[in-house]
Amino acid sequence: MKYFALALLTATLLTGCAMAGHLYPVQGPLATRTPLPIFNIEIDLNDSSMSATLQNGEVCKGNWARLLRDDPSANRMSAQWDAVYGQGFFVAHILGSGFLGRGLVTGPQGTTLNVETFNPTAADFKGIAQDNKGNLYKMTL
Repeated sequence: MKYFALALLTATLLTGCAMAGHLYPVQGPLATRTPLPIFNIEIDLNDSSMSATLQNGEVCKGNWARLLRDDPSANRMSAQWDAVYGQGFFVAHILGSGFLGRGLVTGPQGTTLNVETFNPTAADFKGIAQDNKGNLYKMTL
């Protein structure tokens, strides 16, 4: 049984671990559209890559990394976290937690998307993103 568990773990690591999710506009020009557009995002945990398919099919690609617990730039998007999850959410849950990840994806049509993730447990994932066109997104995986 011990060898079976080891083989299963090895197979899982070799096949990669990509998480697919969605971006929902909550503020900005896209948030006023009816129906609300929903975009796809994928995060690969093994190679630290991300990709998002945005408006008009533009595919933005980039990388992400986990921030250190004492990173001085950790509060860069604190206002955006509070706008999506409620006033005080960032300070109460994220700041200093060690579970903050950050990435940047860029697309061939000039779109940039700053992404932050918070996942203290596999079941408790939260994320936000903001593009250079004035849109703020809630991310789900």
